[in-house]
Amino acid sequence: MGLFGRKKRSVGLDIGSGFVKVVEVDHSGDQPEVVRVAMRPLVADAIVEGEVMDPGLVSDTISGLFQEVGLKGREVITAVGGHDVIIKKIEMDRMKESDAREVIRWEAEQHVPFDIKSVELDFQILNPHDEGMRMEVLLVAAKRELVDNKVSLLLDAGVSPAVIDVDAFALHNAFEHNHPEAMEGIVALANIGHETTNVNILEDGLPILTRDIPFGSRRVREDLQRERGLTAEQAEDVVQGREPLDDLDTLIQSSADEVAVGIERASAFLMTRQAGAGLGRIYLSGGGARIPGMVEALARRMNVETQLVNPFEQTPVDPEAAGGLSLEEAAPMLLLPLGLALRQA
Repeated sequence: MGLFGRKKRSVGLDIGSGFVKVVEVDHSGDQPEVVRVAMRPLVADAIVEGEVMDPGLVSDTISGLFQEVGLKGREVITAVGGHDVIIKKIEMDRMKESDAREVIRWEAEQHVPFDIKSVELDFQILNPHDEGMRMEVLLVAAKRELVDNKVSLLLDAGVSPAVIDVDAFALHNAFEHNHPEAMEGIVALANIGHETTNVNILEDGLPILTRDIPFGSRRVREDLQRERGLTAEQAEDVVQGREPLDDLDTLIQSSADEVAVGIERASAFLMTRQAGAGLGRIYLSGGGARIPGMVEALARRMNVETQLVNPFEQTPVDPEAAGGLSLEEAAPMLLLPLGLALRQA
């Protein structure tokens, strides 16, 4: 997605189903630096399966958070995602980017299962310097209604959207910045959110496939309440690792199995290739990645090296940026808003 100019500071806003998260990045130095991090929980079911059920409540939460941290009225970079966003790698006759922009809508009609008149389109040429007759293009289509609703929500909250990105690309942006070692070979980045897990399959740093799985940390909390008789507060403490629970491994392994199936389906095309490596490593981010034992359970299930993403591995953070927030605990949840804030660099 294009950028509207370059500024010294940029604000990434991630409106998830469980939390509203904000990261502000200063671009004036030799490298981007995080200067502010904040988050605020949303009331349960304010957003369900990516759909805003109570716009007033969500906009009030955003407005309150921005007022609390002194960002009221600021421009933000945010994103859309879910089933109303299509990301697909296609092939086209090789041409200049300016020419491709003229014909991309016609090309998109062959690949997008929506009324082409009702979508916003963008694309990126993945192999611009190759000399072959064909070129690989990453096509992105988002329903215009989805974008318009996001813009309306933000304006109601008193903030202005400067850029509308795509969740999967923002995650990749922060991932690439902080884990350059993952830009070789084939890896999976799984962002386990409150309700949905986004899986990105990367080959030599390029996103070649993205898939959403209807599983998130909310499912684990509900299973703990239903199967173990815990209250919502007790389940939250277990999920956050604040309270231990006997025989938690069985439940976590079942949850890891769901994520594993999603990764396997997303990377199934690897098995059809005549040569080349398979999936080499899995990286986990999002609130669900913090569930005790999740990383280890997924590694056992997939038999693939699995590790937690650190959004601040290569991104310096001002000591005062997080205020009273524990950055170590919150870090896996902040990959997406960081990726958004890095866009202005």
